[in-house]
Amino acid sequence: MERGPISNFIEQNYLHFNAAALMDAAKGYELHLAEGGKMMITLAGAMSTAELGKTLAEMIRQDKVQIISCTGANLEEDIMNLVAHSHYKRVPNYRDLSPQDEWDLLENHYNRVTDTCIPEEEAFRRLQKHLYRVWNEADSNNNRFFPHEFMYQMLLSGEIEQYYEIDPKDSWMLAAAERNLPIIVPGWEDSTMGNIFASYCIKGQLKPATMKSGIEYMMWLADWYVKHSDGKGLGFFQIGGGIAGDFPICVVPMLYQDMEMQDIPFWSYFCQISDSTTSYGSYSGAVPNEKITWGKLDINTPKFIVESDATIVAPLIFAWLLKM
Repeated sequence: MERGPISNFIEQNYLHFNAAALMDAAKGYELHLAEGGKMMITLAGAMSTAELGKTLAEMIRQDKVQIISCTGANLEEDIMNLVAHSHYKRVPNYRDLSPQDEWDLLENHYNRVTDTCIPEEEAFRRLQKHLYRVWNEADSNNNRFFPHEFMYQMLLSGEIEQYYEIDPKDSWMLAAAERNLPIIVPGWEDSTMGNIFASYCIKGQLKPATMKSGIEYMMWLADWYVKHSDGKGLGFFQIGGGIAGDFPICVVPMLYQDMEMQDIPFWSYFCQISDSTTSYGSYSGAVPNEKITWGKLDINTPKFIVESDATIVAPLIFAWLLKM
């Protein structure tokens, strides 16, 4: 398959500095897959609201990512965009907003993410009633599932198709649900749906144990890593910093140091896209070599860092991998 115009443009023009790092990381990712490796992608920030699904969904369909770790916000916000896209409000002059402007957005039930406002009624509340159904059904039957599994149940039930406002092929969560792609959601409680679930527990309508925990996610990931890290091994493609990346990358030192599995392989590719420059004590700003000291990466692991805006960089790297 020949490369398309986007890939050709990148290869011809992205030759130096962060642009060259982008190109190197994309080619390294491609080589990793070509040699039989698997890849984890981690999503921090607001990548779903940035509509990364336009390229990530196809990455999932073409089997160029085998597992995803994401924040609870990214898990839910892709589906919110799927069902409420026309109700979103863009604020190009967000840097100029006064406290009163922000209050007016709140009064009109808009929650702002930089230049994009998520509509509470059409996004949060629309999903809430359908999620409550699958939560309550599990709770009533003493069943327990992970946060992403409940999302999959809702998506695959077809109940929310009536609300679709974008082309479903642009929803990465829908693509993931259709393939039953493994997802890790550390700290899911720190999300709108996590807060809503907690409110039902406080009111006595649901049991906290109905939702599987972060510890159980780590236990599941440990088993999955052992089963899938043979051969070329598992790569780690980190978009942003924070818990979405820090949580899953730690599975390797845990297996090696705490489970005393001496032969467990390190992550075999690493790339981070971040606009957090190297700084004091910041995980997001740590250079890849620091991860060697924590037993996450090997000396010879291919390492890349692109210090730029992930909403610009990630779609370009995905476009290269998809030969667009």
